[in-house]
Amino acid sequence: MLKVHHLNESRSQRILWLLEELKLPYEIVFHTRDPKTRLAPPSLTAVNSLGKSPVIVDGDLTVIESGAIIDYVIRRQGEGRLAPDPASADYDHYQQWLHYAEGSAMLPLMLNMYVARLGEAGAPLHPRIQSEIANHLSFVNDSLAGRQFLVGDSLTGADIQMSFVPEVAKAMGKLADYPHIAAWIERMHARPAWKAALDKSGPYALGA
Repeated sequence: MLKVHHLNESRSQRILWLLEELKLPYEIVFHTRDPKTRLAPPSLTAVNSLGKSPVIVDGDLTVIESGAIIDYVIRRQGEGRLAPDPASADYDHYQQWLHYAEGSAMLPLMLNMYVARLGEAGAPLHPRIQSEIANHLSFVNDSLAGRQFLVGDSLTGADIQMSFVPEVAKAMGKLADYPHIAAWIERMHARPAWKAALDKSGPYALGA
């Protein structure tokens, strides 16, 4: 059985959602952030020295990084679900979204969070960061125009991987100008599997 090391208010929420969509059995190991530093506790660092979540353990194998975990689970246990045919053009788009979520889209959002803590010292960086956030959110919004899902006509791992981006953007109050993204994440949060994952994980403010 897969073991998921789950950190509250983190990217690991989407791994629980993935496993619920696939109806796979799994065990959750809970880790709670320090309320002041917001860092992971030593219990998670003992599993992943980076102190980051998600982490899954499958037998003797430990896998980190959301995109790698989603790819691993779908390839090994998906039985053809949640990924396009590898021979199709949709599969290339699917892989693009898996990498884009953390490789590009999350960077300006994370910078916005960290630089905000600098107060006035970070002010010179704000215009460029806000411009990059708008650039990426516009790209995703345009990609979702007229679509229910990012790739093809049904849910894939790309939707699951990308879900953290609008959740963070919404928490920062930045989705008002991007109606296609806002509608898409609402559809994702309405899925029974997403709700089942939330029931098992406990409070998740980014999903509010």
